[in-house]
Amino acid sequence: MNINLTLFGQAISFAIFVAFCMKFVWPPLINAISERQRRIADGLNAAERAKAELADAQAQVKVEIDAAKAQAAQLIEQANRRAAQLVEEARTQATAEGERIRKQAQEAVGVEVNQAREALRQQVASLAIEGAEKILAQRVDEQAHDAMLKQLAAKL
Repeated sequence: MNINLTLFGQAISFAIFVAFCMKFVWPPLINAISERQRRIADGLNAAERAKAELADAQAQVKVEIDAAKAQAAQLIEQANRRAAQLVEEARTQATAEGERIRKQAQEAVGVEVNQAREALRQQVASLAIEGAEKILAQRVDEQAHDAMLKQLAAKL
């Protein structure tokens, strides 16, 4: 192998080329690579934050759903209690109304019974007076007396 001036020229040219590349080519490439690495890292960090926010949002949604279910159960329970209360109130009112109607009917029956008794007394009194008049008007005959009593019994 022969080391000559061409080899030195090539070495110097290569050194100048390396120096030129290091001064003018490598910095923009390194900057571009660094920028891309930074963007990728930012994207990964944003994805991690989004995952964390999604997990937080899902947990919040679960809490909200549980709270809504609890509130719905409470409202249903209140509605059931109110319905039972309304049924009980209606039952109480119906019982009171039935009792009031029963008392009115008893009073009406009592009044009608008293009226019927009074009318019956008046009829019995008038029949007794009529019977006494007939007995006194006729002579006392057992057959006539029996016939008159049968007539009075038939009128009663």
